[in-house]
Parts: sequence; C-alpha cells; structure tokens
Amino acid sequence: MPVNALYRDDFYLSTAEATVTAVHDDGGIELDQTCFYATSGGQPGDTGFLEHSDGSKIALGQTKHGATKDIVVHLPLEGEQQPSVGEKLVLHIDWVRRYKLMRMHTACHLLSVVCPYPITGAAVSEDDSRVDFDMTETIDKDEVTAKLMALVNENHPVYLQWITDEELAANPGLVKSKNVRPPVGLGRVSLVCIGENSAVDSQPCGGTHVSETQEVGSIYIAKIEKKGKENRRFRIRFGTPGDEA
Repeated sequence: MPVNALYRDDFYLSTAEATVTAVHDDGGIELDQTCFYATSGGQPGDTGFLEHSDGSKIALGQTKHGATKDIVVHLPLEGEQQPSVGEKLVLHIDWVRRYKLMRMHTACHLLSVVCPYPITGAAVSEDDSRVDFDMTETIDKDEVTAKLMALVNENHPVYLQWITDEELAANPGLVKSKNVRPPVGLGRVSLVCIGENSAVDSQPCGGTHVSETQEVGSIYIAKIEKKGKENRRFRIRFGTPGDEA
C-alpha cells in the first residue's frame, strides 16, 4: 500500500514510529510511514534497524521501492526475526551513513553546476561517487576541485521546492540527466535548489541532501576518465587531493 515517505519532507529525520502493514515472503517489510530512503536515482537506500516495543531489533540491510514508487520495502538481514502485521515499531536510520550520502549527493549537484553538460549517469556512495557527462572537452581536475570548494565554502542554502508534474513537463530545461527522467506520477516533483532564489542551481531530484553547501565538507575530483568519444566520468571523493596516495 502507498507509504507516507517522511524523508521526502525532512532529510534530517533519523527516527520515527510506524505500523507494519505487510510482510513479504522474502522477509520484506512494508510500513504505513518511513524515514528510510529507498534506492533510487543513483543513491543507495538506507540501512539501520527497526525496534520492537521490548527493545529487540530487526537489522535492515537494504531499503528499496516495491512495484511502484509509492511503495517502500525494508529488507532485513538474513536470519532476522519478522514482525507481525499491525505491530508498531520504532525506526532508526544508520545516520552516520545517511549523512555521508546526503553530503555526497549534494556534492554531485555542485559538480553539475561546475560542469554544465548533460548528465549520462551517476552513482552516489558513502566515500566515492561518480558523475558521467556528455562532453568532449578536456578539463583539469584541480580546476574543477577549486570551483567545487568555492561553492562549498560560500555556504549556499540548499532547500526543496515542489512543483506539479505539469509544471515540470512545461519546463524540460530543469532536467539535467540525459537518460534518467525524474520521478513523476505522484502529483508533485521536488526541485533541489541551491542558493538564494535558486541562484546557483535548481533541478528535479528525489534524493536526500544537506541544508547548506558548507556541510558537504572537503571534496575533490580524484580522476576524470574518458568513457567513449563523448563521455567523461568524474570521480568525486571526500578529502583533499593526495589523500588517495
């Protein structure tokens, strides 16, 4: 059944209460509401645990969407106890991991500002992410790093604005991804905006992000790889150049 996805409105919500609405044959758990982000748009789903009223825990190894985007399935690790339908649980996200993903996903948005080319692919992870661009130009990774850190240090606000599916369709230029379309069909689409009045960037995205660019911390471009005649892959990492040595 459709879930109240609390993370869509509050990226910093790390715990919540919920009621079990379904338990699948493979152990997957559906809840009436959740703060766990489900794998989507290149960002992996949250991990953490669900807590019974007696304090015992169900460790989760993955969160994913069900048959549609309004269904979220929480997958326990092998051997974990199954809850009962109707049972009330307390949800606890692995916050250290989630916060890293929020910082990194925001960093990828900043990279798309520094490199204003169509995005052909992306994958967000805790320490090392990639963004692929449709481009042929040669660009210096240290120059890109400097521009990224300038945006980080300027400490621009990061916030959401909601528009309708129809408004998105009327403004196709908002979409930077060449191959992946933003999630539609729920009636509204979230725009991740950076800077006062979206002065730095605005693009549809269902991922989780920090509230100001300064929270991203130190990041750098570790490598720029040529992936075909018109494709460049940028590897972005936390830290400073030379950390990988």
